[in-house]
Amino acid sequence: MLTKIIITLLIIFGAWFYLRKPKANTSTQGASRLGQEMMFKYVFYGFILISMLASGGYWCWNWQDGNQVVTVTIVSPLENSSMTYKVKKKDILSHEIKTLDGLNIRLSNQERVIIAQKTQE
Repeated sequence: MLTKIIITLLIIFGAWFYLRKPKANTSTQGASRLGQEMMFKYVFYGFILISMLASGGYWCWNWQDGNQVVTVTIVSPLENSSMTYKVKKKDILSHEIKTLDGLNIRLSNQERVIIAQKTQE
């Protein structure tokens, strides 16, 4: 994940420095061509801004959703028992969960996991 962010930032900075490079012989260009280039720069910067805001929004939503506390009930058919734990959503894996108390619970194939909706902490 960190490498994706670094590569994205390198591409953004590379494009920014490329667009900031001064053009040779800009006095011979017409006003309409110069206006088109300025409009292209504004559109490009707007696209970068929108994509960064969207990425930041998605990251915030993913972080908030992962830190949501849910109630997990583990039902064991072999022992006819059930246990209830409070767990963060990001700590629920396919064969293991980690509770808010720090317990790592490994699950077997026979156990049934019931995840309730969001609870108040």
